[in-house]
Amino acid sequence: MGKYEIMYILVPTLEDEARKNEIAKLHGILAEQKCQVKDVKEWGLRDFAYPMKKLNKGYYVVIKVTAEPAGLNEFSRLAKLDNNVVRFLITVDQD
Repeated sequence: MGKYEIMYILVPTLEDEARKNEIAKLHGILAEQKCQVKDVKEWGLRDFAYPMKKLNKGYYVVIKVTAEPAGLNEFSRLAKLDNNVVRFLITVDQD
């Protein structure tokens, strides 16, 4: 298992409860794939440098996970299909 950092951006129009449900859903995908979420940091609403999907801002979340690459592939696949996810990035955590 490797250590990874995942940053994803949610649409800014989600209400607090809907945003919490979306975050729980995304973390649930990781849990189903036997990935362990170690740390969650919600950066909150931030402006984009340029418009993405006709949006000017988004809600940023950064998580650190311990996972197998196959589990991250499934997360990537489902995050691409999720209309509430503007963008996401998975990187190897060097810590």
